[in-house]
Amino acid sequence: MMKLTISKAIEVLQQTPKTLHAFLYNLSDDWIFCDEGSETWNAYDIVGHLIHGEKTDWMQRLDIILKQGDNNTFEPFDRFAQFENSKGKSLHNLLGEFSELRSQNLEQLKALNITESQFSLKAIHPELGEVTLGQLLATWVTHDLGHIAQIARVMAKQYKQDVGPWEAYISILHK
Repeated sequence: MMKLTISKAIEVLQQTPKTLHAFLYNLSDDWIFCDEGSETWNAYDIVGHLIHGEKTDWMQRLDIILKQGDNNTFEPFDRFAQFENSKGKSLHNLLGEFSELRSQNLEQLKALNITESQFSLKAIHPELGEVTLGQLLATWVTHDLGHIAQIARVMAKQYKQDVGPWEAYISILHK
């Protein structure tokens, strides 16, 4: 297991916008808007969701934890806000917005000079109860990685019927 550090977290967090841009830019709408069925997300939805997190989740919750004030309960996060917020925007615009917001948030994160001893500072999540700063940081990283994997899985499943007997060897098709 890798030990959680700010520098290791930032390594992944700063790569996510570049990864998504390299993976999705210039793909046809067939790839961008494919999903796994009703009430599932496509790549466009996921990028919109990541933008909403950059605007309303990670740094705002980090700030609540660091302030250690009387009201240290997080606001609920709207996991579906992207459906309204992304309307009328191209994927190109969303990728640019995500990259800009992530860059700003990482600059703020670096400026905080968070120490390992602060990883144990706590706040209250409205559904999960008590959480720590360290858990929030680790979740930010794994959240990014999970959505990158989700995009890859959704896209891979588009050819599930076409791979024939090789399906047995392609684990992403069985998730």
